[in-house]
Amino acid sequence: MSVAERARPALPRVPALAVLAHYLVGYRRTWRGGVFSSFLLPVLSVVGFGFGVGAYVDQGVGGVRYLDWIVPGLIASTALQVAIGESTWPVFSNFQWIKTYFAQVAAPLRIGDVLTGHLAFVLFRVVTSSAAFLLVVTLFGAVHSLWALAVLPVVALLTLAVAAPTFGYASVVSSDTYLALLFRFAVIPMSLFAGVFFPVESLPTVLRWFAYATPLWHGVDLCRAATLGVAPAWSVTGHLLYLAAWAAAGWLLALRGFRRRLVV
Repeated sequence: MSVAERARPALPRVPALAVLAHYLVGYRRTWRGGVFSSFLLPVLSVVGFGFGVGAYVDQGVGGVRYLDWIVPGLIASTALQVAIGESTWPVFSNFQWIKTYFAQVAAPLRIGDVLTGHLAFVLFRVVTSSAAFLLVVTLFGAVHSLWALAVLPVVALLTLAVAAPTFGYASVVSSDTYLALLFRFAVIPMSLFAGVFFPVESLPTVLRWFAYATPLWHGVDLCRAATLGVAPAWSVTGHLLYLAAWAAAGWLLALRGFRRRLVV
């Protein structure tokens, strides 16, 4: 073995961990601002929606206080927004502006490792933010079951279900203008019609089926069942399989998009 080979640092057994470590090193310098927003956002959401709007909903929803009913929806929708936010401009810039992905595949790392490591960081960001949200709403008395701990793995699966296809989308668009369109025509409609603020049963049939087709509704229903300690509106297995299907299909689309951009 030559001196150069001995001096070269070995890749970990799971090379994607090297990619994850890269993002964690950068996050170590910026986490303080993230922690502040992670606690401030749920407090403002609970006060504004739970106590503000909730004051006008005397009967609650389905016999449940409006604050308690809306909290799991806010957790899931916030997780979706953080996941897509971390999967759009950061991914696009790694291709278009700062070229991080090109440097990583020259390291050398496999394209799958580059994709997996970055997705793992997005998963870390969303789960830690959701944990802070869950802690805050628990202090407000909006959690009624120990099953609320299941919110975190549900949020993790929801993150993969929306982040993976968003990675694929961000890898093929030619301008960041298309990323703003994603928020306008996907994130906002999902947040409004996927059962976050009111039951989807009150929607017209067409919009109701749109809600059922979105990954967010499945995440909201599971989170609401967990925090309230009740059965979800749909099968737990069905919810999980549907979200897993989104994650798997998104992974394949993202891998294809990454290969098209990184393989010269």
